Amino acid sequence: MPGLVSPDRVRAAAARLHRVARRTPLRHSRELSRLAGVDVHLKLENEQLTGSFKLRGAFNTLASMSPEERARGIVASSAGNHGLGVAWAARHFAVQATIFVPATAPAVKREGIAALGARVDASRPDYDAAMVAALDFAAREGARFVNPCAGDELLAGQGTIAIEILEDLPDVAAVIVPVGGGGLLGGIGSVLRAVAPAVRILGAQSERTDAMARSLAAGRIVDIGHDPTLADGLAGGIDEDGLAIGRAALDAIVRVSEEEIARAIAWLAEEESLTVEGSGAVGVAALRAGLFTELPSPVAIVISGGNIDPGVLSGLRVRR
Repeated sequence: MPGLVSPDRVRAAAARLHRVARRTPLRHSRELSRLAGVDVHLKLENEQLTGSFKLRGAFNTLASMSPEERARGIVASSAGNHGLGVAWAARHFAVQATIFVPATAPAVKREGIAALGARVDASRPDYDAAMVAALDFAAREGARFVNPCAGDELLAGQGTIAIEILEDLPDVAAVIVPVGGGGLLGGIGSVLRAVAPAVRILGAQSERTDAMARSLAAGRIVDIGHDPTLADGLAGGIDEDGLAIGRAALDAIVRVSEEEIARAIAWLAEEESLTVEGSGAVGVAALRAGLFTELPSPVAIVISGGNIDPGVLSGLRVRR
C-alpha cells in the first residue's frame, strides 16, 4: 500500500531491536473495559526506554546506516520524544547528534536529550520551524537527517509495536493510535493492513494538533496553527507522505479537547498508576469521551509516551 512498508521490513527491525528496546507490557484495564463495554488493553510505550515508542524507529534507522554514514553526524527535528530516541541511538553508536526542538518543548524532554550527549537547539518558536532549521543544518554540514515521521526504517521500527500486540493479543479487533505526523500510524498500519486486515485502526489527536484529520477531510494538506497543547508530541503539520499513510492506514480518526486530555492524564495517574504525557493519553481521552462508536472487542490503546513535566502532572492531578 502507498505510504506503508512491508511486514518483512518490520520483522527485520524487530530483530535489530531485540535486547535493545523493551518489549513493553500490554495490560488489561478493568475500569476502561467497564466504561467502554469491551475488553480494553493498554500498550505501555510510556515504559519504553527514553519514555516513548520513538526509540524503536530512531534506533532502527541508525542501525540500518553504514558506519561511514553515521560518522558524518546525525540531525533531527523533534517535539521531544523523537529527539530522545535519536540521542539514545546516537550514544549507542558513539556518533554525534544535533536535535532541533521548539522553544516550547517540555523541559523533561530537552534536558533528557542533552543528558544523552546530543546537542540541543531550542531557538525556534514551533515544531515546523525546528524542522526547517534541522534540514538546513543537514544540508550545510552533510549530516544525515532522521525524519520523525517518515522513512522506511523509521516506520518499520515503529511497526514492531503492532507485532507485539498481535503476539500478546491475537484476537485484537481494534487498535487506537495517537496520530501526529503519521510515523507511529504508518508503522502499525504496515503490519495490520498486511497480516491482520480485519483489525480496525482508529486514530486520536487533539483539536490543536489535528492536521491529519483536517487533511483527510479536505483531501489535501491543510496547515494548522501552533496553539499551545498538552499533546505537544503530536504538534506540527503533515506532509504528503503523512497524508498517504493516513489514507492507507486509518479507518477513522477523532479529535479530543484539551480538557479531555487533561482529565485522561489525571485519570491514568490516579486509576492506573501510570505517568502519561498528553500525546500518549489522547486514545484514552477519546475512549472516555465516548468518541468511538460500536467498538469491537478486544481493543488495544497505544499509550505512546510518558515524558511529562512533573509540575504539569501535579497540577492536573490537583484539578481532578
